[in-house]
Amino acid sequence: MVEQVPAEPTKILIVDDDASVRDVIGVLLGEEGYACTAVSSAAAAVDAVRHGEYPLVISDVRMPGHDGFWLLERLRDVRPETAVVMLTAFGDTEAAVECLRNGAADYLLKPPKVTELVRAIERALGRRRLELARSKYRRSLENRVREKTAELSRALRELEATYSQTLWSLVAALDAREHETGDHSQRVVRYSLAVARRLGLPERDLPDLGRGALLHDIGKIGVPDAILLKPGKLDDAEWREMRRHPQTGYDILRSIGFLEHSAEMVLAHQERFDGRGYPRGLAGEQIPIAARIFAIADTYDAMTSDRPYRRALSGDTAREEIARCSGTQFDPRCADAFLSMTPAELSELARPTAELPI
Repeated sequence: MVEQVPAEPTKILIVDDDASVRDVIGVLLGEEGYACTAVSSAAAAVDAVRHGEYPLVISDVRMPGHDGFWLLERLRDVRPETAVVMLTAFGDTEAAVECLRNGAADYLLKPPKVTELVRAIERALGRRRLELARSKYRRSLENRVREKTAELSRALRELEATYSQTLWSLVAALDAREHETGDHSQRVVRYSLAVARRLGLPERDLPDLGRGALLHDIGKIGVPDAILLKPGKLDDAEWREMRRHPQTGYDILRSIGFLEHSAEMVLAHQERFDGRGYPRGLAGEQIPIAARIFAIADTYDAMTSDRPYRRALSGDTAREEIARCSGTQFDPRCADAFLSMTPAELSELARPTAELPI
Protein backbone atom coordinates (compact mmCIF):
# COMPACT_ATOMS: atom_id res chain seq x y z
CA MET A 1 0.00 0.00 0.00
CA VAL A 2 1.38 3.41 -1.00
CA GLU A 3 1.71 5.79 1.91
CA GLN A 4 0.05 9.12 1.17
CA VAL A 5 2.04 12.26 1.89
CA PRO A 6 -0.04 14.69 3.97
CA ALA A 7 -0.83 17.99 2.24
CA GLU A 8 1.17 20.98 3.40
CA PRO A 9 -0.83 23.52 5.44
CA THR A 10 -1.96 26.66 3.65
CA LYS A 11 0.41 29.58 4.35
CA ILE A 12 -1.17 32.81 5.55
CA LEU A 13 0.57 36.14 6.02
CA ILE A 14 -0.78 38.33 8.87
CA VAL A 15 -0.08 42.08 8.61
CA ASP A 16 -0.85 44.34 11.61
CA ASP A 17 1.09 46.95 13.53
CA ASP A 18 -0.47 45.66 16.78
CA ALA A 19 1.61 42.75 18.08
CA SER A 20 -1.22 41.40 20.23
CA VAL A 21 -3.55 41.19 17.21
CA ARG A 22 -0.88 39.40 15.21
CA ASP A 23 -0.27 36.91 18.01
CA VAL A 24 -3.94 36.15 18.65
CA ILE A 25 -4.81 35.62 15.00
CA GLY A 26 -1.68 33.55 14.47
CA VAL A 27 -2.50 31.23 17.39
CA LEU A 28 -6.17 30.86 16.40
CA LEU A 29 -5.39 30.06 12.77
CA GLY A 30 -2.55 27.76 13.77
CA GLU A 31 -5.08 25.70 15.73
CA GLU A 32 -7.21 25.55 12.55
CA GLY A 33 -4.28 24.02 10.64
CA TYR A 34 -2.90 27.05 8.85
CA ALA A 35 0.79 27.96 8.72
CA CYS A 36 0.96 31.62 9.72
CA THR A 37 3.68 34.23 9.36
CA ALA A 38 3.20 37.66 10.95
CA VAL A 39 4.76 41.03 10.02
CA SER A 40 4.21 44.49 11.48
CA SER A 41 4.02 46.68 8.35
CA ALA A 42 2.80 46.80 4.77
CA ALA A 43 6.36 47.22 3.50
CA ALA A 44 7.45 44.08 5.37
CA ALA A 45 4.47 42.24 3.87
CA VAL A 46 5.52 43.17 0.32
CA ASP A 47 9.03 41.93 1.05
CA ALA A 48 7.62 38.66 2.45
CA VAL A 49 5.46 37.92 -0.60
CA ARG A 50 8.38 38.70 -2.91
CA HIS A 51 10.40 35.92 -1.29
CA GLY A 52 7.66 33.42 -0.50
CA GLU A 53 4.27 32.26 -1.72
CA TYR A 54 1.31 33.11 0.47
CA PRO A 55 -2.08 32.17 -0.98
CA LEU A 56 -3.78 34.53 1.48
CA VAL A 57 -2.92 37.75 3.33
CA ILE A 58 -4.84 39.12 6.32
CA SER A 59 -4.12 42.83 6.74
CA ASP A 60 -5.22 45.75 8.86
CA VAL A 61 -6.53 48.73 6.90
CA ARG A 62 -5.11 51.48 9.09
CA MET A 63 -1.38 51.18 9.84
CA PRO A 64 1.41 53.70 10.39
CA GLY A 65 3.36 54.50 7.24
CA HIS A 66 1.92 52.51 4.35
CA ASP A 67 -1.69 51.43 4.91
CA GLY A 68 -3.78 48.53 3.62
CA PHE A 69 -4.68 50.39 0.42
CA TRP A 70 -1.01 50.73 -0.46
CA LEU A 71 -0.48 47.04 0.29
CA LEU A 72 -3.38 46.01 -1.96
CA GLU A 73 -1.92 48.00 -4.84
CA ARG A 74 1.54 46.46 -4.40
CA LEU A 75 0.15 42.94 -4.13
CA ARG A 76 -1.63 43.40 -7.48
CA ASP A 77 1.77 44.09 -9.04
CA VAL A 78 3.83 41.50 -7.14
CA ARG A 79 1.38 38.62 -6.53
CA PRO A 80 -1.93 39.34 -8.29
CA GLU A 81 -3.21 35.84 -7.50
CA THR A 82 -2.99 36.42 -3.72
CA ALA A 83 -6.32 36.59 -1.85
CA VAL A 84 -6.56 39.42 0.70
CA VAL A 85 -8.89 39.72 3.72
CA MET A 86 -8.90 43.17 5.32
CA LEU A 87 -9.45 43.94 9.02
CA THR A 88 -11.05 47.27 9.90
CA ALA A 89 -12.08 49.02 13.08
CA PHE A 90 -15.74 49.56 13.95
CA GLY A 91 -17.14 52.58 12.10
CA ASP A 92 -14.57 52.38 9.32
CA THR A 93 -16.64 50.25 6.98
CA GLU A 94 -16.38 52.86 4.19
CA ALA A 95 -12.66 52.17 4.01
CA ALA A 96 -13.33 48.45 3.97
CA VAL A 97 -15.75 48.78 1.04
CA GLU A 98 -13.11 50.78 -0.80
CA CYS A 99 -10.70 47.89 -0.21
CA LEU A 100 -13.19 45.53 -1.84
CA ARG A 101 -13.32 47.82 -4.88
CA ASN A 102 -9.54 47.64 -5.03
CA GLY A 103 -9.39 43.86 -5.08
CA ALA A 104 -9.75 42.60 -1.50
CA ALA A 105 -11.66 39.32 -1.21
CA ASP A 106 -13.43 40.21 2.06
CA TYR A 107 -13.29 42.38 5.17
CA LEU A 108 -14.02 41.80 8.87
CA LEU A 109 -14.44 44.06 11.86
CA LYS A 110 -11.73 43.94 14.53
CA PRO A 111 -11.46 41.88 16.59
CA PRO A 112 -12.75 39.14 14.28
CA LYS A 113 -14.62 36.13 15.62
CA VAL A 114 -12.82 32.86 14.94
CA THR A 115 -15.72 31.29 13.04
CA GLU A 116 -16.21 34.41 10.88
CA LEU A 117 -12.49 34.63 10.21
CA VAL A 118 -12.23 30.97 9.19
CA ARG A 119 -15.29 31.26 6.93
CA ALA A 120 -13.87 34.42 5.32
CA ILE A 121 -10.54 32.62 4.75
CA GLU A 122 -12.28 29.60 3.20
CA ARG A 123 -14.38 31.82 0.92
CA ALA A 124 -11.34 33.80 -0.17
CA LEU A 125 -9.25 30.68 -0.81
CA GLY A 126 -12.16 29.09 -2.68
CA ARG A 127 -12.47 32.13 -4.95
CA ARG A 128 -8.71 32.10 -5.40
CA ARG A 129 -8.73 28.45 -6.48
CA LEU A 130 -11.55 29.23 -8.91
CA GLU A 131 -9.67 32.20 -10.35
CA LEU A 132 -6.50 30.16 -10.70
CA ALA A 133 -8.45 27.40 -12.46
CA ARG A 134 -10.00 29.97 -14.79
CA SER A 135 -6.62 31.52 -15.51
CA LYS A 136 -5.13 28.10 -16.21
CA TYR A 137 -8.03 27.25 -18.51
CA ARG A 138 -7.72 30.62 -20.24
CA ARG A 139 -3.99 30.12 -20.77
CA SER A 140 -4.67 26.64 -22.08
CA LEU A 141 -7.22 28.07 -24.53
CA GLU A 142 -4.82 30.83 -25.58
CA ASN A 143 -2.09 28.25 -26.20
CA ARG A 144 -4.49 26.14 -28.22
CA VAL A 145 -5.55 29.18 -30.25
CA ARG A 146 -1.90 30.08 -30.88
CA GLU A 147 -1.14 26.50 -31.93
CA LYS A 148 -4.16 26.31 -34.22
CA THR A 149 -3.37 29.76 -35.63
CA ALA A 150 0.19 28.65 -36.36
CA GLU A 151 -1.11 25.47 -38.01
CA LEU A 152 -3.59 27.49 -40.08
CA SER A 153 -0.87 29.97 -41.07
CA ARG A 154 1.37 27.12 -42.20
CA ALA A 155 -1.50 25.58 -44.16
CA LEU A 156 -2.30 28.93 -45.79
CA ARG A 157 1.35 29.49 -46.70
CA GLU A 158 1.51 26.02 -48.24
CA LEU A 159 -1.75 26.66 -50.10
CA GLU A 160 -0.48 30.02 -51.33
CA ALA A 161 2.76 28.39 -52.47
CA THR A 162 0.72 25.77 -54.33
CA TYR A 163 -1.38 28.51 -55.96
CA SER A 164 1.76 30.37 -56.99
CA GLN A 165 3.39 27.28 -58.45
CA THR A 166 0.18 26.51 -60.38
CA LEU A 167 0.00 30.06 -61.73
CA TRP A 168 3.64 30.03 -62.78
CA SER A 169 3.18 26.68 -64.52
CA LEU A 170 0.17 28.08 -66.39
CA VAL A 171 2.07 31.22 -67.40
CA ALA A 172 5.07 29.16 -68.49
CA ALA A 173 2.75 27.24 -70.82
CA LEU A 174 1.33 30.49 -72.21
CA ASP A 175 4.82 31.95 -72.68
CA ALA A 176 5.89 28.79 -74.50
CA ARG A 177 2.90 29.16 -76.81
CA GLU A 178 4.15 32.61 -77.83
CA HIS A 179 7.77 31.42 -77.90
CA GLU A 180 8.53 33.53 -74.84
CA THR A 181 10.51 32.34 -71.84
CA GLY A 182 9.50 32.19 -68.21
CA ASP A 183 12.08 34.89 -67.52
CA HIS A 184 9.85 37.37 -69.36
CA SER A 185 7.00 36.84 -66.90
CA GLN A 186 9.30 37.03 -63.89
CA ARG A 187 10.97 40.20 -65.15
CA VAL A 188 7.68 41.99 -65.74
CA VAL A 189 6.48 41.07 -62.25
CA ARG A 190 9.74 42.25 -60.65
CA TYR A 191 9.74 45.54 -62.58
CA SER A 192 6.09 46.15 -61.60
CA LEU A 193 6.68 45.45 -57.91
CA ALA A 194 9.77 47.69 -57.88
CA VAL A 195 7.81 50.61 -59.35
CA ALA A 196 4.94 50.03 -56.91
CA ARG A 197 7.34 50.24 -53.98
CA ARG A 198 8.86 53.44 -55.40
CA LEU A 199 5.36 54.90 -55.46
CA GLY A 200 4.74 53.84 -51.85
CA LEU A 201 1.91 51.40 -52.52
CA PRO A 202 0.99 49.38 -49.39
CA GLU A 203 2.74 46.02 -49.16
CA ARG A 204 -0.64 44.31 -48.73
CA ASP A 205 -1.58 45.39 -52.30
CA LEU A 206 1.57 44.02 -53.95
CA PRO A 207 0.57 40.33 -54.24
CA ASP A 208 -2.55 41.30 -56.24
CA LEU A 209 -0.44 43.52 -58.48
CA GLY A 210 2.17 40.78 -58.95
CA ARG A 211 -0.42 38.17 -59.83
CA GLY A 212 -2.11 40.58 -62.24
CA ALA A 213 1.24 41.30 -63.93
CA LEU A 214 1.91 37.58 -64.13
CA LEU A 215 -1.49 36.75 -65.66
CA HIS A 216 -1.97 39.83 -67.82
CA ASP A 217 -2.06 37.89 -71.08
CA ILE A 218 -4.04 34.86 -69.90
CA GLY A 219 -6.88 35.99 -72.18
CA LYS A 220 -4.68 35.12 -75.17
CA ILE A 221 -5.55 31.50 -74.45
CA GLY A 222 -8.68 32.27 -76.48
CA VAL A 223 -6.81 33.79 -79.43
CA PRO A 224 -6.27 31.39 -82.37
CA ASP A 225 -2.65 30.48 -83.11
CA ALA A 226 -3.04 31.78 -86.65
CA ILE A 227 -3.53 35.26 -85.21
CA LEU A 228 -1.32 35.03 -82.13
CA LEU A 229 1.69 33.66 -84.00
CA LYS A 230 1.18 35.48 -87.32
CA PRO A 231 4.59 36.79 -88.45
CA GLY A 232 3.17 39.71 -90.41
CA LYS A 233 0.81 42.57 -89.61
CA LEU A 234 -2.73 41.76 -88.45
CA ASP A 235 -5.69 42.89 -90.53
CA ASP A 236 -8.66 44.71 -88.98
CA ALA A 237 -10.63 41.55 -88.20
CA GLU A 238 -7.59 39.93 -86.63
CA TRP A 239 -6.95 43.04 -84.52
CA ARG A 240 -10.55 42.98 -83.28
CA GLU A 241 -10.01 39.38 -82.21
CA MET A 242 -6.69 40.17 -80.52
CA ARG A 243 -8.14 43.17 -78.69
CA ARG A 244 -10.65 40.91 -76.97
CA HIS A 245 -7.99 39.22 -74.84
CA PRO A 246 -8.16 41.63 -71.83
CA GLN A 247 -11.91 40.96 -71.48
CA THR A 248 -11.37 37.23 -71.96
CA GLY A 249 -8.67 37.23 -69.26
CA TYR A 250 -10.93 39.20 -66.91
CA ASP A 251 -13.79 36.74 -67.47
CA ILE A 252 -11.47 33.82 -66.65
CA LEU A 253 -10.09 35.33 -63.42
CA ARG A 254 -12.94 37.30 -61.87
CA SER A 255 -14.73 34.24 -60.48
CA ILE A 256 -11.58 33.11 -58.59
CA GLY A 257 -11.75 34.74 -55.17
CA PHE A 258 -8.08 35.46 -54.54
CA LEU A 259 -7.61 36.75 -58.13
CA GLU A 260 -10.55 39.16 -58.08
CA HIS A 261 -8.41 42.31 -57.75
CA SER A 262 -5.82 40.97 -60.18
CA ALA A 263 -8.61 40.47 -62.71
CA GLU A 264 -9.31 44.22 -62.69
CA MET A 265 -5.69 44.88 -63.63
CA VAL A 266 -5.83 42.27 -66.40
CA LEU A 267 -8.92 43.96 -67.86
CA ALA A 268 -7.18 47.36 -67.91
CA HIS A 269 -3.61 46.44 -68.90
CA GLN A 270 -4.02 47.67 -72.50
CA GLU A 271 -5.52 51.04 -71.56
CA ARG A 272 -3.50 54.22 -72.23
CA PHE A 273 -3.17 57.26 -69.99
CA ASP A 274 -4.52 59.50 -72.78
CA GLY A 275 -7.66 57.35 -73.19
CA ARG A 276 -6.71 55.82 -76.55
CA GLY A 277 -6.30 52.27 -75.26
CA TYR A 278 -8.71 49.36 -75.09
CA PRO A 279 -11.10 47.68 -74.29
CA ARG A 280 -12.92 50.54 -72.48
CA GLY A 281 -10.97 53.64 -73.47
CA LEU A 282 -10.23 54.59 -69.86
CA ALA A 283 -8.03 57.61 -69.21
CA GLY A 284 -5.86 58.96 -66.38
CA GLU A 285 -6.75 57.76 -62.93
CA GLN A 286 -9.77 55.87 -64.25
CA ILE A 287 -7.18 53.18 -65.00
CA PRO A 288 -6.27 51.11 -61.93
CA ILE A 289 -2.84 52.10 -60.59
CA ALA A 290 -1.65 48.49 -60.95
CA ALA A 291 -2.42 48.56 -64.69
CA ARG A 292 -0.67 51.94 -65.10
CA ILE A 293 2.45 50.53 -63.42
CA PHE A 294 2.36 47.31 -65.40
CA ALA A 295 2.07 49.11 -68.76
CA ILE A 296 5.52 50.64 -68.25
CA ALA A 297 7.12 47.43 -66.96
CA ASP A 298 5.75 45.40 -69.87
CA THR A 299 6.77 47.96 -72.49
CA TYR A 300 10.31 48.20 -71.12
CA ASP A 301 10.71 44.43 -71.11
CA ALA A 302 9.28 44.12 -74.62
CA MET A 303 11.68 46.75 -75.97
CA THR A 304 14.75 45.24 -74.26
CA SER A 305 13.99 41.65 -75.35
CA ASP A 306 14.71 40.00 -78.71
CA ARG A 307 11.67 39.58 -80.99
CA PRO A 308 11.32 37.60 -84.25
CA TYR A 309 11.03 40.87 -86.15
CA ARG A 310 13.84 42.84 -84.41
CA ARG A 311 16.77 42.67 -82.03
CA ALA A 312 16.46 43.93 -78.44
CA LEU A 313 16.87 47.67 -77.95
CA SER A 314 19.30 49.04 -75.40
CA GLY A 315 18.13 49.95 -71.94
CA ASP A 316 18.91 53.63 -72.59
CA THR A 317 16.82 53.63 -75.78
CA ALA A 318 13.91 51.99 -73.97
CA ARG A 319 14.12 54.52 -71.13
CA GLU A 320 14.10 57.39 -73.62
CA GLU A 321 10.97 55.96 -75.25
CA ILE A 322 9.21 55.67 -71.87
CA ALA A 323 10.14 59.29 -71.07
CA ARG A 324 8.85 60.38 -74.50
CA CYS A 325 5.50 58.62 -73.99
CA SER A 326 5.01 59.93 -70.44
CA GLY A 327 1.66 61.72 -70.28
CA THR A 328 0.28 60.03 -73.41
CA GLN A 329 0.71 56.28 -73.22
CA PHE A 330 1.99 56.25 -69.62
CA ASP A 331 1.06 57.83 -66.31
CA PRO A 332 3.78 60.49 -65.71
CA ARG A 333 4.03 59.64 -62.01
CA CYS A 334 4.57 55.95 -62.77
CA ALA A 335 7.01 56.80 -65.54
CA ASP A 336 9.02 59.02 -63.17
CA ALA A 337 9.11 56.21 -60.58
CA PHE A 338 10.35 53.74 -63.20
CA LEU A 339 12.96 56.17 -64.59
CA SER A 340 14.22 56.90 -61.07
CA MET A 341 15.72 53.39 -61.08
CA THR A 342 19.30 53.25 -62.28
CA PRO A 343 20.38 51.00 -65.18
CA ALA A 344 22.23 48.88 -62.61
CA GLU A 345 19.02 48.40 -60.59
CA LEU A 346 17.08 47.43 -63.70
CA SER A 347 19.82 44.97 -64.71
CA GLU A 348 19.62 43.38 -61.28
CA LEU A 349 15.83 43.05 -61.58
CA ALA A 350 16.24 41.45 -65.03
CA ARG A 351 18.64 38.83 -63.72
CA PRO A 352 17.12 35.30 -63.74
CA THR A 353 16.41 33.90 -60.28
CA ALA A 354 15.03 30.65 -58.94
CA GLU A 355 12.91 32.53 -56.38
CA LEU A 356 9.40 33.44 -57.50
CA PRO A 357 8.73 37.19 -57.03
CA ILE A 358 5.24 36.54 -55.63
